Amino acid sequence: MLFSQNLADLPYIVISIVIGFTIHEFAHAFVAYKFGDPTAQKQGRLTLNPIVHIDLIGAIFILLAGFGWAKPVPVNRHYFKRPKLAGVLVSLAGPFSNLILAFLGFIIIAILIKLNVPIGSNFDLYPFFQIFIYMNLLLFAFNLIPLPPLDGYRIIEDLVSSRVRAQMSKYEVYGSILFIVLIVTGLSSYTIFPWIEFVRIFFLNLFNQLLF
Repeated sequence: MLFSQNLADLPYIVISIVIGFTIHEFAHAFVAYKFGDPTAQKQGRLTLNPIVHIDLIGAIFILLAGFGWAKPVPVNRHYFKRPKLAGVLVSLAGPFSNLILAFLGFIIIAILIKLNVPIGSNFDLYPFFQIFIYMNLLLFAFNLIPLPPLDGYRIIEDLVSSRVRAQMSKYEVYGSILFIVLIVTGLSSYTIFPWIEFVRIFFLNLFNQLLF
């Protein structure tokens, strides 16, 4: 459970999830629309209104299990003039938007430090932005895992040949089952979460080098 150590962090986690999921799904919809696919726009998904993006069960899961999901943005590749390129960029847009949000959070913390805003003051923003950075790095790393239905899998689909893509689609259901097994059995502690932690540490070090 993400907030098992301190229930006071729960509001920060919820706000971070809402922002992270909303921007993630909006980014998918926006890039797809720019490449000529109006599907998400027609379904009201080209918006920053979190209500249309947040899946309640998925949000609860990220609180309880450390992973979760939003409502997936519908994408019709037939509208794309260059389906492979557009498909990769649409899939990348979501995770990349979370990476940008994490970097913006780190910038704000850097500004607070440079302004000598004390930790624990009445205007203490440090805990929120620390959680905000963590949650968005989690969403970035998690969504790049190459298992269906995550963005990492969709990226691979668009990078391989049409023949390989057709073969992948036959076994996609097994990939989803594998993903569930990893979570339920606790094997995610040796596979998924080490990857997330590696990404988190890597980008925190990178942000630190860039800003300090």
